[in-house]
Amino acid sequence: MITYSATLDVPAETATLLTELLIAERLRRGTGVGARAASAREQAVLVLRWFREDADMTVLAADTKISIATGYRYLHEGIDALAAHAPDLHQVLEAGKAAGWTHVVLDGTLIRTDRCRVKNPDTGHDLWFSGKHHTHGGNVQIVSDPDGHPVAVSDVEPGSTHDLAAARATGFLGALQAAAALLGLPALADKGYNGAGAGVLTPTKGHGLHPDNLARNQLIGCLRAEGERGIALLKTRWKALNRIRLCPQRIGAVTKAALVLTRAERPIR
Repeated sequence: MITYSATLDVPAETATLLTELLIAERLRRGTGVGARAASAREQAVLVLRWFREDADMTVLAADTKISIATGYRYLHEGIDALAAHAPDLHQVLEAGKAAGWTHVVLDGTLIRTDRCRVKNPDTGHDLWFSGKHHTHGGNVQIVSDPDGHPVAVSDVEPGSTHDLAAARATGFLGALQAAAALLGLPALADKGYNGAGAGVLTPTKGHGLHPDNLARNQLIGCLRAEGERGIALLKTRWKALNRIRLCPQRIGAVTKAALVLTRAERPIR
């Protein structure tokens, strides 16, 4: 067997933050000092390696000198500890308005997964299969600030759910409409959200549009393009989001945890 040293591309401050959250969780559970097979710091490294490198649990468990079952338990604990600190959309929008945001960007993404062959009891169709993407996964709604940094993540909906339906089901649509009405902070979205209602601005559909509508579409597209990079930031930074190999119901918590890690590396001002 060959041993070697490796460097994890994550700031030390992020590892410290997660370690502190895990220590707090152990104290909440009444876990005694030395009662665990690995320290909170070692657990934090395991969780961060899983997020950053999409590392296999067999490798992570072996490196941490724990069983695979314990490794998964540690991973889920870390995910939950992070996800619990995900920001509330209403509070984010209020803070953004105070910070001078002119708008936010709403977009949905499919987080692919391997384990989700569940039939819809009403239609018989595969609940977690996305016809748009031709793969299984979960639909997650993401709100980004005008600079394109993700600021809020919704709970997961099955991959067969349309973006507009997912925004409604998760409560994101209602929060954005309220922000537009009460704070004067509109949301920009693509044509998939057409019919979302007041406060959510989408491009005008159709051919041979009036020059005013064409100009409006171009303006919305330019502003939205900047904001839509929030999804790319999450998925490129945390490679585990490219395909979740856990229960699909965990996709929402995993994505929220990734958001907390992203915010830790770049605090939202």
